[in-house]
Amino acid sequence: MKRHYFDWAATAIPGDYPAGESPFGNPSSAHREGRTAKEALENARRRCAAVLGVPAPQLYFSSGGSESNAIVLNSMLLRRGKPGMALSSLEHPSIRESGHTLSRLGMNIAWIESEKDGRVSPGGLAKTLAGLENPRLASVMLVNNETGAVMDIPSLAEAARKTGPVHFHSDLVQALGKIPFDLETLGADSASFSAHKIGGPRGIGLLWLKKPLEVLNAGGGQERGVRPGTENVGGALALASALEARGGRETTGSCYAPARDRFRTLINGLRSMDRAFLIPHDRTEADERFSPYILQCGFRGIPGEVMVRVLDDRGFAVSTGSACSSSSQKRPVLAAMGLDEKDSLEGIRISQGWTTGGGDIEALLNAIEFILKKF
Repeated sequence: MKRHYFDWAATAIPGDYPAGESPFGNPSSAHREGRTAKEALENARRRCAAVLGVPAPQLYFSSGGSESNAIVLNSMLLRRGKPGMALSSLEHPSIRESGHTLSRLGMNIAWIESEKDGRVSPGGLAKTLAGLENPRLASVMLVNNETGAVMDIPSLAEAARKTGPVHFHSDLVQALGKIPFDLETLGADSASFSAHKIGGPRGIGLLWLKKPLEVLNAGGGQERGVRPGTENVGGALALASALEARGGRETTGSCYAPARDRFRTLINGLRSMDRAFLIPHDRTEADERFSPYILQCGFRGIPGEVMVRVLDDRGFAVSTGSACSSSSQKRPVLAAMGLDEKDSLEGIRISQGWTTGGGDIEALLNAIEFILKKF
């Protein structure tokens, strides 16, 4: 049976982005082998910086987007006066669950409410910050990993700074290689990236810091003290190759229109089915509020988990939401949007990528039609 992969938001199909000859030495060692590894690591950093358009010293290698997010959030534990933190209610579990943990540790956490379309408004952020004592951090992702909603980060960052010295963090994991952005004009103070979302290896990512940040974790001083631990040189080199292949603005822009066209076909096809619905319900086939790579939809009378299993049996890989919380039936992102429990539990996520073709979309629509006739 031919397989059709529609879970790119969980992980991309790996590309041919080799690390090349990865030196085996420890980059912190003073001998020749260590110096060779250190040179390779810094070369990878410079290559990543060239793609992202930022100075190389602003980039720190991490194990992925989740760790990059945690580094920023946990740094608030070192601030004086119990700093207030405003976190979007739509965030990835690595931020949402970290927020709950920090709250249990006595940190002042407030949740920014979602609009009905699954986005955060500057007014909503300003209102949340105004209700916080000593606001010092706000975090809103650029592209939502479950609905594909695109946030207006420049306007949100501007609204945050009007309240005082607020560090604005943005999770860019689902934006990299898919949505054009410019770190210099985005307005954020920090951002997180993950290699495997653009076809690179798992276990390597980036944290961008516009200015140095005092962090919670201590260790051997690697990554200039921001992320202690022996550096993954091979992973960093492979990440640089993946970024050069998929993360540049030119490549991102050239893939955007074809992705939009494929999802236009998918959305129009779903709208023709009586039991299908989109999340949010008013999403249109060329809706600029959303990434053309992620779609949340549902089917009346079929729980999302059931639809995932049945589609899998027919050769289609989809999901109900974030792979990081796949063991839970709860859908906090959809609940934050105001969806009732029934619609939330019937939701599935369809996400495409660079190798998705029009034939894959047509095959998926045909499979869904067949399933709806059987259930």
